Amino acid sequence: MILCIDVGNTTVHAGLYPHAGVDAPLLLQFRKTSDSRASSDELGVFLRAALRENGVDPATITRIGVASVVPDALFSLRGACQKYFEHEPFVLQAGVRSGLRIKYRNPLEVGADRIANAIAATHLYPGRDLLIADFGTATTFCAVTSERDYLGGVIVAGLRISLEALETRTARLPAVEILPQHGRTCLGRSTVESLQSGAYFGQLGAVREIFARLQSENFPDAQRPPLRLGTGGFAGLFEQEGVFDEVIPDLVLRGILLATSLNDPTSTP
Repeated sequence: MILCIDVGNTTVHAGLYPHAGVDAPLLLQFRKTSDSRASSDELGVFLRAALRENGVDPATITRIGVASVVPDALFSLRGACQKYFEHEPFVLQAGVRSGLRIKYRNPLEVGADRIANAIAATHLYPGRDLLIADFGTATTFCAVTSERDYLGGVIVAGLRISLEALETRTARLPAVEILPQHGRTCLGRSTVESLQSGAYFGQLGAVREIFARLQSENFPDAQRPPLRLGTGGFAGLFEQEGVFDEVIPDLVLRGILLATSLNDPTSTP
């Protein structure tokens, strides 16, 4: 069993796979609030408890792969893996094998989650140009060529922090629940409806505009348009809007799985 862990700014997202490879099924997934101050004991106890509550013996974990955009959390997570699973985790970071050619001016600046998404997407759809939108704390976009060149991307404020900014920086705007607005009118007739509509349709408009520009600027002469993939916690909200060819909720975890395998000389993804 291979445990894959994505440490984001808001959430720790973990998934379990029975083996390496692009076709490995996701057996289970679980989440906790991200806290860079959490101790190795807190993380280790949480991971073991979550596995047990889902009917999995922690002793069956043979490898652990990690991607983190929170550097301060890595030390504790590494300690948790060593103490509670007796494994040194693979950490997806600069210098490891990814199968990608990073075209960023400074490749060290590319987040591990974005690299994981690109690794998974290029294995799932070999030979295709790709546009990837990941809806997390920030909404990130990546452009990857059919030859596995990671061209770069775009970063915009995510749904939750956009609404939190309005709540905390204004006098009379309340906290609201994030809900799908597909099929509803854009015009809100209350403050809550107006906030929900603005968050949803604002993000949807950004996705459409950014995808269109990334395609026209980077793949203008392609015989086939790039595949548009959605992932992350809020991607499902937009599944019916026609902006994605596919929504893959576990894309980042699958990328961690493949990267773990790529960097293990005893296995082949």
